[in-house]
Amino acid sequence: MASLTLRNISKRYEETEVMRNINLDIEDGEFVVFVGPSGCGKSTLMRMIAGLEDISGGDLMIDNARVNELAPAKRGIAMVFQSYALYPHMTLYDNMAFGLKLAGEKKPAIDAAVKNAAKILHIDHLLDRKPKQLSGGQRQRVAIGRAITRKPKVFLFDEPLSNLDAALRVKMRLEFARLHDDLKTTMIYVTHDQVEAMTLADKIVVLSAGNIEQVGTPNTLYHAPANRFVAGFIGSPKMNFLSGTVAQIQNDGVLVKYATGETQLVGVLPGNAKPGDAVTVGIRPEHLQPNAPDSGDYGVSASAMTVETLGDAAYLYAETDVAPDGLISRIPPLEKHARGEKLKLGTAPDHCHLFNAEGQAYTRRVVDSWLREHATAA
Repeated sequence: MASLTLRNISKRYEETEVMRNINLDIEDGEFVVFVGPSGCGKSTLMRMIAGLEDISGGDLMIDNARVNELAPAKRGIAMVFQSYALYPHMTLYDNMAFGLKLAGEKKPAIDAAVKNAAKILHIDHLLDRKPKQLSGGQRQRVAIGRAITRKPKVFLFDEPLSNLDAALRVKMRLEFARLHDDLKTTMIYVTHDQVEAMTLADKIVVLSAGNIEQVGTPNTLYHAPANRFVAGFIGSPKMNFLSGTVAQIQNDGVLVKYATGETQLVGVLPGNAKPGDAVTVGIRPEHLQPNAPDSGDYGVSASAMTVETLGDAAYLYAETDVAPDGLISRIPPLEKHARGEKLKLGTAPDHCHLFNAEGQAYTRRVVDSWLREHATAA
């Protein structure tokens, strides 16, 4: 196992800077997930850690030793890619043993390493088969097993589940969680799927356009997002955003006025907010309710568009002048709303988030001090 430290890491292709001022600490044995939209730099950052991309600036430390110029094979890292990259003419056993044979390991050591990895991954009964005889999930386990046999200090996974169907992705997420518990090795996992990030990570690193937006636990990012980008990216369906201006600073929060003349009290610490400032109210779908009894006189008028029923829950989609992307409300599964029905959607002040004109979040009053202490903004 190993710890990693990234200090002021940057990446440039000629004159174009694609990663800038990356500072990150990964503890020994942590499961860390890099998440963000396509093109945000998460795979580039992982490849720099692996040594497959040169580092343009800054320092990469593994166990307190600088490794910027160290060859990939000497970093103590094993990487599993989106593609399984298995040799089709070899059995599973030979695929998993191949790297050890190239390294000159003796046959008894190779045999023990392969069988141990296969047992951990529950594929020990398949070792005499070839890749074409396996399912996608089994092939991915072989690729992981090949990495395990090297006994690396750090595992790197670059979108390893992208080629699997939805049901198998769920199953393999559980396998990754179990694997981490069994091996207790430092793991870094890249994905664009925030559900994978939320269910697997000890710590999530949210990236956007080559920058780290926030680092924290899944609960921290969900309940105390540092900015509007993180608030909109983490959570499914995404957070609702309503435009308004600060009407009044009150003892129990900030009163926001919408363009419709309606208001919403937001339970945040006001910081440097002042009347007239442009702000955005953020409300998650599970908290935004039609005619919510705990919203008092606060809320916004909207028109129902459609209801999406999912069995155990349903989502109401509505239009309003203060939210260009519309609003989403999670409602009871049997609740009905006709298209065009006039509604007032609201929530209690303590369920709201507030963002300034630059997208930075105000501190919520109800978020536990523990969450505030661990909500690290870049």
